[in-house]
Amino acid sequence: MRRFALICVCLRPLLAADDPAQLERELKKIISVYAAVESESADPIPADAAIYQGAIPGMLRTLDPHSVFFDPDQFEQLKQMQASERKGFGTVVSLLPGRLIVLQTLEGSPSAKAGLSAGDEILAINTIPIRYLDVDQLTQLLGEARQHDATLDVRKPGSERPVQMVMSPALLDAPTVDRAYMVAPGIGHLRITSFEEPTGRLVKQTIEKLGGEYLKGLIIDLRDNPGGAVQTAAETAALFLSPDQVIFSIRGRTTKPEEVAVPKDSTPYTLPVVILINSKSASASEIVTGALQDHDRAIVLGEPSFGKGLVQQVFPLSASSGLALTTAFYYTPSGRSIQKPLASGQLGAATVVARGPFRSDAGRSLPGGGGIQPDQIVYPAQQSRLQVVLDATGSLTSFAGEFLRTHSVSEDGEVTPAMLDELKVFLSERSIQPSVTDWLSHSDWIASRLQQEILTLKFGVARGDEIELKRDPAIQTALRKLRGAP
Repeated sequence: MRRFALICVCLRPLLAADDPAQLERELKKIISVYAAVESESADPIPADAAIYQGAIPGMLRTLDPHSVFFDPDQFEQLKQMQASERKGFGTVVSLLPGRLIVLQTLEGSPSAKAGLSAGDEILAINTIPIRYLDVDQLTQLLGEARQHDATLDVRKPGSERPVQMVMSPALLDAPTVDRAYMVAPGIGHLRITSFEEPTGRLVKQTIEKLGGEYLKGLIIDLRDNPGGAVQTAAETAALFLSPDQVIFSIRGRTTKPEEVAVPKDSTPYTLPVVILINSKSASASEIVTGALQDHDRAIVLGEPSFGKGLVQQVFPLSASSGLALTTAFYYTPSGRSIQKPLASGQLGAATVVARGPFRSDAGRSLPGGGGIQPDQIVYPAQQSRLQVVLDATGSLTSFAGEFLRTHSVSEDGEVTPAMLDELKVFLSERSIQPSVTDWLSHSDWIASRLQQEILTLKFGVARGDEIELKRDPAIQTALRKLRGAP
């Protein structure tokens, strides 16, 4: 009972009930229930389980899924994670159900030093066979493997006998602006994977390398960007907004309202901008997108964003435990809540209050209700049955690896009719035999995908991505917008 009472004392100032007497009554109910369970339950229940796994999580479940209690072990792990550095093996892989194919190894990385190379297939990690795992299980296995030394069973192209490699994870430099291309004359494209401390500087440096103010347009790709440091998001947005323009605001029940604006001495870019988002664009990426959309500074294309706009604080509690608690919400300059209302009414009262109408600086109507709605919806291209089979089986990647082992290719990885004939034989040997109609109707796509895989394995993932962008509906729509087409 002593540990439970101590936790209640620590939580009491956080709860800040309007009626202290009511709070006392409710806490006494909890203590009475616990006392009855402890004395009368058929099975004994440890105090830690009753409180840490029962009473406190149960209370937090009425708030939102991001408010979490950490018992002493979990809180220690959280602190270690916050202080830890990013480690890995320096390998880019293609994840398929039951298959793990290496696309690229970074120069000087543990994987490159161990002899792993593009085209290799990883058959097992730490004696766990890959062929039985789905994509989610593979992702989890790779995440766990990066924490310690890993033993890999690897099959090289053209060899049936696997070799064993042992690698130790090392600190890796993974820039958050990882792709930058000219996708058309005068139009640049850059991808931001997350927002970390150097991201704002990297965005500015990348724009300058692409041409700076001489660019005719810029496509900022925030698809699959889960967010990160809010301050860095503000720095990135400020690169395109005028001095003193609001980037976002913060409001909460007990939090003093706050507005974050562009610094007075800012010198922003004035070039036309398109931002790409999807359902995995969240948090800091939504702050950047919402700010540029509200100020009519960018056209937003893609799919509605995730809708995560929570301000959280971590409170150390007694007995070495801790609490991550949602204390406020982020809003776009027009007043739109970034956070979506959740199931069962969670966060509903806080986010439904401001329903609009919302207007951009130019008077355009903007939808509220959480998340960022694109100015134009652009979905990824739908795949046919043949396309799904070729991608899901990794056939094009496997063929590209076999082809590069015995052939030389041009710098642009051009796919010739003879290569496509070899591919048809390769697929037939693996019981993939598309009809003549299917083959002809997909010939352009197959040639483009094969070119992408060849360039990826030969020169690295970035070169292959350039080919993929030419097939990307969102990129092509962005180019039309920047060229003035409807």
